[in-house]
Formats: sequence, C-alpha cells, structure tokens
Amino acid sequence: MNDYTAELCSAQLAARNVGELLRKCFYAPKVVDERLAHDVKLRLDKECQRLICNILQKRHPNYAVLGEEGGSGGEVEWIVDPLDGTVNYYYGIPLFCVSIALRVHGLLQLGCVYAPMTEEFYSAVRGESALLNGREIHVSTRDRMDRAVVFIGHGSHDGSGASGIRRFAHVSSQVCKMRILGTAALSLCYVAAGKLDAYVEQSIHLWDFAAAQVILEAAGGTLEFSECKDDPLSGSVTAWNGKLPLHEALTLPLTTTQP
Repeated sequence: MNDYTAELCSAQLAARNVGELLRKCFYAPKVVDERLAHDVKLRLDKECQRLICNILQKRHPNYAVLGEEGGSGGEVEWIVDPLDGTVNYYYGIPLFCVSIALRVHGLLQLGCVYAPMTEEFYSAVRGESALLNGREIHVSTRDRMDRAVVFIGHGSHDGSGASGIRRFAHVSSQVCKMRILGTAALSLCYVAAGKLDAYVEQSIHLWDFAAAQVILEAAGGTLEFSECKDDPLSGSVTAWNGKLPLHEALTLPLTTTQP
C-alpha cells in the first residue's frame, strides 16, 4: 500500500488556508465575474484556486492540478474545487466547502473536504478509515426508504428538466425527508457520516465529488458515476449507504396515455 501521508498533510494545509480566507471574506461584498442562469462565478473562486495551487505545487512540484477554475490533468494530479457551493456563499448561506482529491494513474487515492463555517474537516486515504475532525465515521445503517433522508437533484439546475422533477416527486413520496444543500462535496460527506442516506445528481463534474467519493467509500458507502459520452469530467452520480434499495426507489413507474 502506498503511503500518502505527505500528500494528505499538503491537502489539509491548502484546504485550511483557503477555508480561512473564505471565512474571513464571508460577510464582505462579493465580486461577481460571471452570472449564469443558475450559478455565479466569483472572483474569489479564482483567488482560492491560485492559493491552493501555490501551496500544492510548492510541496509537490511534479503533480498536475485539475480544477473547476482551470488547470490540466496528468498521471498524478490534484483535483480541486476551491469553493463548492458558490451560490450559497454568495447569498450568505454558510453551507460550502473546499474540496481536494489526489488521483494517481486514474485511481482516486485521497480526499479532504473542509467546511470552514462549521469547522468540519472530512478526510480519507483509500484503504483507510474516513475521518471527521479526527474521529472515524461510517455511513448509516438505515435500509428502509421511509426512514431515509436523501438528496435528489432535479430540474433545470441539474439538466434533467421535467424528468428530474418527476423523479424528485416519485422519491419524495417514499422517504422520510428530502434535502438539497447546494454543495455536492459536503452532501456526499454527510452521507459518509450518516447524516444523509443517499445523494443523486444527474449533472455533476469530477471536481465536485472526487474528494468526497474517497471519503464516502472509506466510510462504507457506494458511489456510481456514469460519465457523459463527450465529456469524461462530467456525468451523473448515484451515491448511498449501500443498504437502501435506492435503484428500485429511483425507478419511475410507466406512464399511460389516456385515449
């Protein structure tokens, strides 16, 4: 088994430094670089990625960086989302995080996710335990949909349109509660810690979930990623505690056409 102690320390250092910057700027006016239909791009996103890159490349100069704010991949690469939950951050909702993963020859080896406003630091190395602030965490043991709390992406923000709304309604009738937090990485870490039981999103990028995937799987959960045909960095994610009958719950009933 490879030793990624040094890399994990570097990722944690970078995440904490960026988290401190995000916390410091949380109540300050935000500079918007770009407005999209269902998203915003802040100048702070790029500043945070530069800070992460400076720290990681100084400590590991031969590793590539791939992230939401640009960069190129390689055989050994950091996968970075400097601010997952940008819309939350912009609107003053304290649910956002810094996400950093390491992928080696196509295999994710470590991940750390830091939520600075709640001081929650999730981390894991492949083959080892998942940790929250140094304490071991595990997915929930819930195996009934009517007792589950799940995240189901839907509608225009995930690209699924009417079918996504229909899926959301179909699953919501089966579960205890539905939650949409606005941050993929943190939501997946909540599944890892047993706070949520499942996470389903139709349109998501690799940097949104890479670090959290390592943490979730180390905590005993399961994540399935189906990449887009024309873009291997994006696709759909189905993640859960490995116990719920999730696929059955997601299956939409056949519709009938009235004469």
